[in-house]
Amino acid sequence: MGKVAVITGGSSGIGLCTAKALLQKGCTVYELSRRDNEVKGINHIKTDITDIGMVNDAIRWIIKKEKRIDVLINNAGWGISGAVEFTETDEAKKLMDINFFGAVNTVKAVLPHMREAGSGRIVNLSSVAAQLPIPFQTYYSVSKAAVNSYTMALVNEVKPFGVSVCAVMPGDIKTGFTQARKKLHDGDGIYNGRISRSVSIMEKDEQNGMAPEVAGEFISRIALKNKVKPIYTIGLQYKIFVVLAKILPYGLVNKIVGMLYAK
Repeated sequence: MGKVAVITGGSSGIGLCTAKALLQKGCTVYELSRRDNEVKGINHIKTDITDIGMVNDAIRWIIKKEKRIDVLINNAGWGISGAVEFTETDEAKKLMDINFFGAVNTVKAVLPHMREAGSGRIVNLSSVAAQLPIPFQTYYSVSKAAVNSYTMALVNEVKPFGVSVCAVMPGDIKTGFTQARKKLHDGDGIYNGRISRSVSIMEKDEQNGMAPEVAGEFISRIALKNKVKPIYTIGLQYKIFVVLAKILPYGLVNKIVGMLYAK
């Protein structure tokens, strides 16, 4: 019998490619997002993941129909760029509500059912930016660092119940995320054009990045593995970057990142 998988933000990009990959692997797939995008074989439920009531309703409906949820993939995310000094706190909170607390909402809704079943897999989408914080994309980096810490702690909380948790860190992926990012250029003149230059470099890297289908296939395999480790990185070059970030002095790592994204 195929597994029942729930994925957030699965209407486009990495999420859609992951949902399709899970479907091809025989899963029954439910996709939660605000945007309607009917795809054959994928069950869409219109849901704002920042609304705990909507999330609870969606999960209850799936449980009523399927009797179980085997896999939860927290993929929904959003980005803002700009200088910390000129970014409104409300914008930062909005980003955290989607990238971090949206995942918290779905976990809280799904976890009791997995715990009672004695099994389940939760996959949280993070980013290499969690390990290598990017200037002028500070709050995005912070949100993904929070996802990593949340994941690592949750692993040990739920392990005795047969529920396993991990985070997956993609690097640059060519998706609509680039166009959807909210770009805040306030203060660019004061910062001598460094904000716009940094964003331009980030966007170029993303548009020359990995195909979302590759990332989706990777995530789907992790979601269905028998055993997982807490953190995964997609792509050899990004695995090397993450390893170097762990073994090199913080000052050197930050200097290199600054040379790339804060000139």
